[in-house]
This record gives sequence, C-alpha cells and structure tokens, in this order.
Amino acid sequence: MASPSKAGAALAALREDLTGDVFAPSDPGYDGARAVFNAMIDRRPAVIAQCAGPADVVRTVRFARDLDLRVAVRGGGHSVAGAALGDGAVVVDLRRMHGVSVDPVAEAVRVEGGATMSHLDRATQPYGLATTGGRASTTGVGGLVLGGGTGWLDRAFGYACDNLLGVELVTADAERVHASADENPELFWALHGGGGNFGVATALTLRLHEMPEFAIALLLYLPQLGRDVVRVFREIVATGPDEVSGAVLYLTGPPEQFVPAELVGKLVCAALLTYAGGEEELRRLAGPLLALPHEAEIAGAMPYADVQCMLDAPPGQRNYWSAEYVTGMPDELAAVYCARAESMPVPTSTQHLLFPQGGAVAAGPHEYPLPCRDAAWAVHPFAVWEDPADDERAVAWVRDVRADVRPWSTGAVYLNFIGDEGRDRVRAGLGEGNLFRLEKVKRAYDPDNVFRFNHNIRPV
Repeated sequence: MASPSKAGAALAALREDLTGDVFAPSDPGYDGARAVFNAMIDRRPAVIAQCAGPADVVRTVRFARDLDLRVAVRGGGHSVAGAALGDGAVVVDLRRMHGVSVDPVAEAVRVEGGATMSHLDRATQPYGLATTGGRASTTGVGGLVLGGGTGWLDRAFGYACDNLLGVELVTADAERVHASADENPELFWALHGGGGNFGVATALTLRLHEMPEFAIALLLYLPQLGRDVVRVFREIVATGPDEVSGAVLYLTGPPEQFVPAELVGKLVCAALLTYAGGEEELRRLAGPLLALPHEAEIAGAMPYADVQCMLDAPPGQRNYWSAEYVTGMPDELAAVYCARAESMPVPTSTQHLLFPQGGAVAAGPHEYPLPCRDAAWAVHPFAVWEDPADDERAVAWVRDVRADVRPWSTGAVYLNFIGDEGRDRVRAGLGEGNLFRLEKVKRAYDPDNVFRFNHNIRPV
C-alpha cells in the first residue's frame, strides 16, 4: 500500500493527465459516479476515473498498478453482482466512450467499451443491419459480449460473442493489445465467455447481419392460462424458423395504455414472440397465441431498437437474479414454472422469464467456454423491487425458482445472469474442461489478478 503522500501526489497527477474526470471519496459528484443499476450494491472505490479514450484507460491502469490497487471496469454498470465497483479499488469508468462506427459494406460495427445496447442498435438500424444484443437497452455492450451475450436475436445469429471479430484491450500491465482470430488467438478465445478477467475492453468489433424488418406479438393473459401459453409458445418455437424467439414471462401489469385498468398492478402472464422478419409472417406464426383468450395485445412490425426497450427496468432499484438452463420444456416442468409465479413479489418490477435457445445458439462454435449453449430453454427469475423490507422475500423467491427447476437443469449457467453464487457456479458457467485453459490465459495477461471484481478466473 502506498504512503498517503505518494497516493496524494499520484492522484493529483492523474487528475492533471486525464481528459476525463476523476472522483475521490471527498469530491462532489462521487456518490453519483459510484451509483450502479442495482441499488443493493453500495461500494466505495478509492478513485473513479471517467475515461474519455484509450489513453485515459492506459493512464488509469498505470496509476492503479503504481499504488498496488485493484481495478474494476464499468461499462453499462448493469451487473447484478456490482462488477463495476470495488471497495478501495480504482474504477475505470468507460461511459464517456460510447461511440459506434458502422461499416455497412463489410457488415461490421466497431463499438467503444462504454456503449450500451441502445447506442449499438440505434446506430445499426438505419442500415437494416443488426447483431445479437441483450434484452434491455441499458445493458453495456462490452460486458454482455465478453460474457457470451444472449438476446432476442441469438436463435437467428448466435450468441453475441459468436459475432465477435476483434477486441481492443488494455491489459493489467497498461499495455494496449488487439485480439482476434489471427492476433493473440488464445486471448481471443478466452474473451468468448471469460468476461472482464483479462483487461479493459476499450472497443469491440462485431459482425452484423441483414435484418431490414422486425416484428413482435406481445399478449397478456390471466395468470391461470400460463400452462396453455407455455405449451403453445413451445410448439411455435419447435416448428418455426430460427428467426423466431421471445419469452413467456409473468410480471406485474404495467400502467401502459394497452393494459386494461383492472390488470394494472396485478400478476399477469405474457407471451412475447419476436421475429427477425416481416409482420405478415409474424402474424401467421403467432396465430395459436392469438387464438388463446387474452386480455391485451400488440402485434405488428416494430423497430428492433424499440423492442429492446420494452423490458427495461429503471435503475436504482434493488435487484437479485439467477438462472437455470434446462434440457427441455416438458409439461411437468412447465407446470412447475407456472406454479412458482403464484409467490412472485407483486406489485414490483420483478419478471419470471422463460425463453428458448436452439437455432444458431445450439449450432454455434462449441469450442468457446459457454457450456450453457447446449440447453434447450432457460428459466430466469429476475427480481427487482424498491423496499429493503422486501429483500428476504425477493431473494428467497429467486432461490425457490432455481430449486424448483433444478431436476431438469443441465448444470451449466450463463454467468451474466447471476450474482455471486460461489466458485462452483463460476466453474459451471465456464465449463470444467475450459477452466484450466482460462487460468493459463489469466496468468499470461493478469498474473496478479488485478481484474478480480467479476466472476473471477484466478491465475494458475
């Protein structure tokens, strides 16, 4: 640990050198700078550096290493585990670095490390191009992609990291490196699911796909129809093209114009069918869902970037999420999933999600450390609430969902969907056979485990 005089002098020099702003605990604006999506996370970094470009990132990492401080990386700040912050750490805050450059001829896009899905989707949409993103517009692109990246388009285009062409990285030695299939290929492999363990991703290049149209059907049902909704949705996905995706979910009826007043604030079951194509085919595919008695519907063409905002939860609420990846969706499991909705915390922003995999996810590159791609479905309890008095109830409900569906679990998990659930879950998310290889990459690029505020891979 550096002496106070050395630390003070180093901080003053960092303030002078950085183009962006620097916050220490005594500075005005520090508390605002450390606020993240999940209000349950209350950590106090030593320094927050809001970097304006790669040079600022290099300078900040060098500052941290000179003072023997650990480094946390903030992109979207959306991690339920609070990976963007660390007590006593230096935070490399990338939010000012959110530029997106689209190359429509090459069908590729370069995304800076602090960009969110909204930045990416709004930039590519005018060209009729898209790539797999998350299911919320506020999610950071960097954390999503490096952790794998599942979303409404993954059955059509694969996981987000399956479309990764290159990463610009600042390592723990404050060196700038580039990783691709041809350059630092072992590091590039590790960045397909290994998360932020190996450095600060200042930019990513992603493959784009033609998608001139996008359409959805969103229907609300009384909760007692849930089993029928799951059965019909399951059949549509099983018999439809890979461009079909979406989710069945239970949620609190939102105060939206299309929601009947008597359902606002009440438990409802919803089906969201997404289609990477036109409205006519979407309506044909959604026919069986439309035929079920429903209380509200929205069906038709909709810009993909707008769909990405539909399930956005407001920041500053309390969050606890988890997931189980299951081998299939038999009637017995569907019944268990639906029954657990009865104890879901309502009214809150909590969502009880069930969504399909398959398609390009299952057909994608199996050499990457993402064993969850072989599962047929994912059950994703996503608890979001405001009152700390509800903490115990909400966390218990998420854990109950996991326990209910565990008999059908593949054992694998997508790490971006979980908080700190222990080393065994990290191992399950990466795959036992991949872990030693990942640890070797970690030793090569971060032997001192400077980047540890994540689902951590320890150096061998």
